[in-house]
Amino acid sequence: MLKLFRLANLLSRYRIPFFPKLIYYVNRIVFSVVLPASTQVGKNVIFGYQGLGIVIHPRVIIGDGVVVGTNVTIGGRSKIYAVPTIGENTIIGSGAKILGPIKIGRYVDIGANAVVVNDVPDYAVVVGIPAKIIRIKNIE
Repeated sequence: MLKLFRLANLLSRYRIPFFPKLIYYVNRIVFSVVLPASTQVGKNVIFGYQGLGIVIHPRVIIGDGVVVGTNVTIGGRSKIYAVPTIGENTIIGSGAKILGPIKIGRYVDIGANAVVVNDVPDYAVVVGIPAKIIRIKNIE
C-alpha cells in the first residue's frame, strides 16, 4: 500500500496525470485507505493493517517515523484552508480524528478515538473528546 502511494507521489511530482489517480483508486478499493498522491508522507511511516479505514487530506504533512492506527482521519474543517501537520515519531491511536489547522508536535502519543482540534506540544500525551493533554513525557 505504502509502496504504491510512493510511486503515485513520484508520478504526481513529474506531472503524470493518469497513473497517480489509478493507483489512488487501487489503494482505495484493495486497502480501504484514502491517501492522495499529493500528501507528504515521511520515511518509516507505518499504517496499521495496511491502512485499513484511514482517511488523509491531500495537503496533510506527516513526519518521519509516525505510526497511524486503523480508522484514523486526518483532515481539514469546513471553510478553513489549512490542514494538520504531524510531527516526527508520533503515535496516533486507532479511531483518532485530527481536524483543522493544527500542528502536532514531535514524539506525541494520541489516544484511541481522541478528537484533536487544538495544537499539541512536543512529547505530550493526549486523550479524550475533545483531546486534552494528560501529561508531558520525560525527555530524559
